[in-house]
Amino acid sequence: MNNFLLLPIIIPFFFGMILMFGQKNLKYQRSFALLGIGLALASAVSLLFKVKSDGIQKVTFGNWPVPFGITMVSDMVSALLVTTTLLITFFIVWYGFGLITKERERFFYYPGIMFILTGVNGAFTTGDIFNLFVFFEVLLMSSYLLIVLGGEKQQFMGSIKYILINVISSALFVITVAFLYSVVGTLNMADIAVKIGEINQPGIVTVIAVMFLLVFGLKAAIFPLYFWLPTSYAAAPIPVLALFGALLTKVGIYAITRTYTLFFVHDLSYTHELLMGLAILTIIAGCIGALAYFDVKLIIIYNIVIAVGVILFGVSQMNEVALEGAMFYLIHDMLIKAALFMLIGIIIYITGTSDLRKMGGLIKKYPALGWFYLIAAFSLAGIPPLSGFVGKLLIVQGGFEAGSMWSSIFILASSLLVLLSVIRIFLYAFWGEVKETNVVIDKKVYNTLFVPTVLLVLVTVVYGVGTEWVTPFMDDAAKLLNDPSIYIDAVMKGD
Repeated sequence: MNNFLLLPIIIPFFFGMILMFGQKNLKYQRSFALLGIGLALASAVSLLFKVKSDGIQKVTFGNWPVPFGITMVSDMVSALLVTTTLLITFFIVWYGFGLITKERERFFYYPGIMFILTGVNGAFTTGDIFNLFVFFEVLLMSSYLLIVLGGEKQQFMGSIKYILINVISSALFVITVAFLYSVVGTLNMADIAVKIGEINQPGIVTVIAVMFLLVFGLKAAIFPLYFWLPTSYAAAPIPVLALFGALLTKVGIYAITRTYTLFFVHDLSYTHELLMGLAILTIIAGCIGALAYFDVKLIIIYNIVIAVGVILFGVSQMNEVALEGAMFYLIHDMLIKAALFMLIGIIIYITGTSDLRKMGGLIKKYPALGWFYLIAAFSLAGIPPLSGFVGKLLIVQGGFEAGSMWSSIFILASSLLVLLSVIRIFLYAFWGEVKETNVVIDKKVYNTLFVPTVLLVLVTVVYGVGTEWVTPFMDDAAKLLNDPSIYIDAVMKGD
């Protein structure tokens, strides 16, 4: 019974439906939201270990033979991403109890989160390229609700750009899938890989590969398609910003990774060289943005862009070491970005501003917050033995093995700029003279924000320090990405 792999998708969808009722009852809303995420997380962890022990799991709806039915596939890549998604969302929802206003909570905030989880987990799990589009639309429709929640002018301005870009991206997605179908005659991902291999990726398929890079690049925010992300994300409430920053661009990264390691593997000198060039430009653009602003939200948002470049650089090298590093770094970035957005949310709550120049001296009154922020900042920059170190080291090693020496050295050097960008927040906000504010701090609210944030930071520390426990899972994921035949055989052959 492989239907078990659907639980991380079905459970959030079911709880999203029941949370549509009783909007005025916050205790009901909060309790059932955490319960739903907790149950989905438990099912995802069980699925992760089942994939580890029994191999790739699949289910095809209606018992149709592959590739005629819609197939859902849980391999090590998707199982790791689904588990991480649910873990992060549990902490963000808990954190949001202290920061999301009651008016926002009562306006379908929790159903919106549940339906985003349905879309994100579905996108990670589907084995059908058109179904990937469907799950993208599910998560996007929910994100449209959350990004305007509260109805502030800045939110509407940011959301218009966000919605417009995603509508264009979705239209391009459908067109590109239609082009691909016209060439290979199938929508099943494993079967697409087989068909492209049989015709040895002619020029038209390489054009389609570039079109997919454009479509998914808009969603992942690669250079030069990241322009919509900073203002759109900065307008959202902090818990929503943490959710978006940790998850949404990662779905785009996953889609690029899946298609560029499964489908488009016969013309690496063009497709993957293009991907590498764009990844490096993405890192440069992100570094410039992260160092240019004094707004704490924008500094961390531009660090999202930097991480997108680092991960996709690893994918572009197409060797097992770099792909393992990309997986390590992808999971790390999901965890650490959520933690950092939660930390700066506390800083903004205390100071009443997101402008670094109006902050100072917080270390005197909030030393624990300061030191936990510093741990997260070091982790983001890849300081050993924290979580960012191993992934970046493997990506650089894979780059050297692939002959991309200067690009790999640049990836290493970019860590210094990342560190500088986040240390600026520490120096401005926590050191120096205490800046007086008129903000009244509610100790209960502060604790509601601080506890889940600290726990998530500790999770990132365990992820870094306990690398040897995680490595067997990452090895499986890297082998799968590096050798498409593993995925193809598991899906195309009978149960």
